[in-house]
Amino acid sequence: MLSGPFIGAFAQADLPEMRLDSKELEADMRFLASDQLMGRRTGSPGNNTAALYIASRLEAYGFQTVPGAKGYYQEVPFEAVKPPQTGALTIGKSDYTFGDNFLILSGNAADLQTTGVYAGYGWVDETTGHDDYKDLDVKGKVVFVISGIPDNQDPIATFKSFRTKRKLASERGAVGLIELYRLTFPWRFFRSYFGKESLVLANTDGDSGDDNLVYGWIQEKDKTDLENIQTDKKTKIHLQSGGFTRRPVQSQNVIGVLPGTDPVLKDEYVVLTAHYDHVGTGRDGGGMFTPQDSIFNGARDNAFGTVSLLAAAKAYSQAPTKRSVVILAVTGEEIGLLGSQYYAEHPLIPLEKTIFNLNTDGAGYNDTGAVSIIGYGRTGTNDQLKKATDAFGLRIIADPAPEQGLFDRSDNVSFAVKGVPAVCFSPGLTEFDQEIAKYYHQVTDGPETIDYPYLAKFCQSLTLMGRLVADMDGKPAWVAGDKYEEAGKKLYGR
Repeated sequence: MLSGPFIGAFAQADLPEMRLDSKELEADMRFLASDQLMGRRTGSPGNNTAALYIASRLEAYGFQTVPGAKGYYQEVPFEAVKPPQTGALTIGKSDYTFGDNFLILSGNAADLQTTGVYAGYGWVDETTGHDDYKDLDVKGKVVFVISGIPDNQDPIATFKSFRTKRKLASERGAVGLIELYRLTFPWRFFRSYFGKESLVLANTDGDSGDDNLVYGWIQEKDKTDLENIQTDKKTKIHLQSGGFTRRPVQSQNVIGVLPGTDPVLKDEYVVLTAHYDHVGTGRDGGGMFTPQDSIFNGARDNAFGTVSLLAAAKAYSQAPTKRSVVILAVTGEEIGLLGSQYYAEHPLIPLEKTIFNLNTDGAGYNDTGAVSIIGYGRTGTNDQLKKATDAFGLRIIADPAPEQGLFDRSDNVSFAVKGVPAVCFSPGLTEFDQEIAKYYHQVTDGPETIDYPYLAKFCQSLTLMGRLVADMDGKPAWVAGDKYEEAGKKLYGR
């Protein structure tokens, strides 16, 4: 059993998290990050086995199923989309080469001869009044837009904007949409990832109009192509696509709820999240691999967080909190935060009753004396975070590597954009150095490399943090001026 330098009332409380079984934590890690689960890629047999493992634990710990779920599963519908084998794009007299500086990401087969229109980011936001389509006639035309959205060019925000941009263009009668590559990482990485079969959320709303739209990306040869479209409203465009093939793929979020003990506060919920998917094997994994080892085990990312989620579930089952606790293990994080996005858009617990999201995820760790809190100082929970880390002799690293935009790159952001106060509780990261790069999305990230005493303290601290928020007198709230403050006011009617 574990012990630690507990402080204050916690030394007397003998809470379950104070005596977690380190051998059980290691056993969970060695299973979830084992070769047998083959990297837990979304929709794969290994991913589904991990989901079954998590669900069986929640059931054993006495967590209840949630209305709207199938047992402990919230089914998340995906499609595996295979790109076309042929395509062509000509802007005026400038030809682009399919598969080289031109990619098609979606849309049915088409052969279009039309004109082009430039529409900024191709974005409309009614809350801010931003409308890139104002006074533009795009009907029957190909729309060219800058990648990203007006206030955020982070890759994750960009990827999440794909469907919305297609929908906005399609609703206005466009027949094609081309994004101009402006991301900070090399085009060849983008081309390699999106030039092969990929998983996307299936369209389940019955409106497939934007599926007809030919949607592609280009790496511009030079700026004159865009300048010509902006200045010459009659710039001729030829856009041809061989069309996509699609097949359904099923994956699932795993969810269970433990009712709170307070007769009033039990109707409020604290949601703990971690993603249990990883990147799979071979070329799907994205990093270097060899014939001897092509399995991206994902021990740090994110079996580490999933083990912590299970540890918290067990502790709460032994000593429940005043508010109800939801354990939510999400799929599809590695392909664009899609599992948490699906939950936030189809919540099984009303979001207005969800007072906080405590997410755990990370690229790894290079400081085992600390935890990194992504979003520290933004939700009025600093006191609880300080107590939870002090209790186990851990320091807080507040928002490391701010240039990376980490808050908006994990599942907590799916809750934050809806207004739910959220933080990401991550292993100790000081910077993205060689110690992180050695394991992040590499085949070397296996269970044999984990610092298990550190994993144990991390699990204890995360669990205590969840308990402190679930038992606190007030409620977390976005601080004044935070980018998600207005969403929070709208959600809770404040």
